Amino acid sequence: MGRRYDPDRRQRIIDAALRVAGEKGIAGLSHRSVAAEADVPLGSTTYHFKTLDDLLVAALRQSNEGFARLVRERGVLQDPDADLAAELAALLGEWAARGREGLELEYELYLAALRRPVLRPVAAEWCEGVAVVLRERTDPATARGLVALMDGICLQALLTGGEYDEAYTREMLGRVLLNSRAPEGV
Repeated sequence: MGRRYDPDRRQRIIDAALRVAGEKGIAGLSHRSVAAEADVPLGSTTYHFKTLDDLLVAALRQSNEGFARLVRERGVLQDPDADLAAELAALLGEWAARGREGLELEYELYLAALRRPVLRPVAAEWCEGVAVVLRERTDPATARGLVALMDGICLQALLTGGEYDEAYTREMLGRVLLNSRAPEGV
């Protein structure tokens, strides 16, 4: 029997890895558990992802794309008259509204880079991707600071079991922006 054409298999495997990690944590992730979740032969997972780290890189990269895309698509970030602190706080609120489970998974993948050096460049891509967009409205150092602050606020809410506080976030982001410089050329 010939090989079945399945152009979406790689993506289904990544999606399955995210579901498995969401349900069982990264510790529950294996080629076998992902193959079962994706309903593909075990050999398919190892064909597309030689190691578990390769699969984690792909899962983290897909997880990262969402927030950076949301920031990029928000046209008001290009509007120099818009309240950047308010817009970012609202964006973070939209992101948090997707549900605690999704945020927990994203941070678990993100923080896995502490023990898995292969994930560090991908985690850094997320920070840099958001910072690049924010540089349209502020200087590079402030953009990095805003990313760090947003990360910290989300992580604190997750760790304490608290709710996302948009007003607090807006105030803290505003404080960082108060002493920022406009990007060059603006």
